[in-house]
Amino acid sequence: MQEFSTLDGAILIDKPAGPTSHDVVDAIRRRFGIKKVGHCGTLDPNATGLLIIVLGRGTKLSEKLMGDDKVYEGTIQFGTTTDSYDVDGEILETKPVPQLTLEQLNELASQFIGDQMQIPPMVSAIKKNGVPLYKLARKGVEVEREPRLVHIYNFRFANYSEPCGEFKLACTKGTYVRSIAHDLGQKIGCGAHLATLRRSASGKFDAADATPLDAVMNLTTSELEKKVIPFLKLAV
Repeated sequence: MQEFSTLDGAILIDKPAGPTSHDVVDAIRRRFGIKKVGHCGTLDPNATGLLIIVLGRGTKLSEKLMGDDKVYEGTIQFGTTTDSYDVDGEILETKPVPQLTLEQLNELASQFIGDQMQIPPMVSAIKKNGVPLYKLARKGVEVEREPRLVHIYNFRFANYSEPCGEFKLACTKGTYVRSIAHDLGQKIGCGAHLATLRRSASGKFDAADATPLDAVMNLTTSELEKKVIPFLKLAV
């Protein structure tokens, strides 16, 4: 069996708001001089939380790790619709928010649980004829998107203070949480967008065990090695 190095595996990053997932990959590649670096599941720039970064031969397991179920926590703001379905987008419409209770929100949220065909938002990294949809969206072009089968295991609000509700959602890979926020707003009739999002878990890994990106960037290579989850542990 070929020997694994101490940098063949994965590290758990707590991504801050701002950088893209690809920015994080690039930063770690440059900082530590590792040729092969990848991530397991894109987080939008303003999203925070668990980002699994695979290193060296650990990149061979990226598809396996990317396929794991995810858990998110965040805030949905009602009354405002954006073109990207989240806080980064252009405001399309603003409407008064009807009187809502936490119980009503959770009743509506429960209707999303189970299998559903989800149409990805135009402002997304999915490609159409090799071009990312967000690039087409910036030019004002809208194209037909193939619906994707996703599964929502749980979707529940813990708090509501008009116009924002705090929620937790567990789902399969590839689920656009901002699409859920948008669709909920449409169901209520006032519109909504995703205001904040944090990934708290992916498969067996938890954000509580992740290291903030700025702290990782200040590690020495030997200190980084101690945080690497070895390839063989990831493969089981």
